[in-house]
Amino acid sequence: MKIHRFWPLIGFGIAAHTAFAAAGNEPINPPPTLSDWQAMAKLPDLGGVWTPLISDQVAQERSNPPPWKPEIAKQVEHMYAEEKAGRPFPIIDHCFPTGMPSYMLITHNAFEILLTPGRVTLLGEGDGNRLRRIYTDGRPHPQDPDPSFHGHSIGHWEGQTLVVDTVALLPQAYLAVNEAVGVPNNGDMHIVERIHILDGHTLADDLEITANKLLSKPWKTTRKYIRQRAQKYDIVEGVCEQGSYNDAVDKDGNSIFAPIKFHQGVPVGSDSK
Repeated sequence: MKIHRFWPLIGFGIAAHTAFAAAGNEPINPPPTLSDWQAMAKLPDLGGVWTPLISDQVAQERSNPPPWKPEIAKQVEHMYAEEKAGRPFPIIDHCFPTGMPSYMLITHNAFEILLTPGRVTLLGEGDGNRLRRIYTDGRPHPQDPDPSFHGHSIGHWEGQTLVVDTVALLPQAYLAVNEAVGVPNNGDMHIVERIHILDGHTLADDLEITANKLLSKPWKTTRKYIRQRAQKYDIVEGVCEQGSYNDAVDKDGNSIFAPIKFHQGVPVGSDSK
């Protein structure tokens, strides 16, 4: 009986494979060749772990704010007032991915760049490990892309600079200037980045952000990151809800995470005042 039960699945797999092969026009991801790997030796050394230069973030926020539309500027002014009053809006504390362009604008965590043939991958520590895929294999953006927090990114090399074009961002993805001040882009945001090495230890990301529902004109800004070679900076797993749980054991002796009980924002049983 078990053997006969598998036959329809096997038959379907063969038929489906034949149909796909016959189509012949589906894009594929070919395996990289030796020459592909050798060509990467000519690219700039972007690989490794980078940490954001926080002082640069603060300086850019003060000296080069986004050109907000008047109605958006009112929202931003209110957010700054709330932050000053000790009631910051939680831009990145709601368990959703930070998303682009906030990923590059306001992150306080390390991220790692991996270069492989046809792709540059960015791995971060927040929200269950942030992930950006930048395709450098010459593909265009999809004609009908599925919007996401980080969008769809394609890139190409201009000398020693990686030029990245990002579209298809969810309207809920924030355009943020710090962890408490930012506005959802509300759709139709477009980001162009020019990522390059300033010196052996500093990476620069020159961003041009077009968000017609928020900004009166495209916003150009730069963020800097410092290379970290020491192993203590290797990126680690980050899960946004994990801080709300304690290590525990269930009735069967299994290791589990148990929710922490809170009263007026303070964990029950905590010595915190």
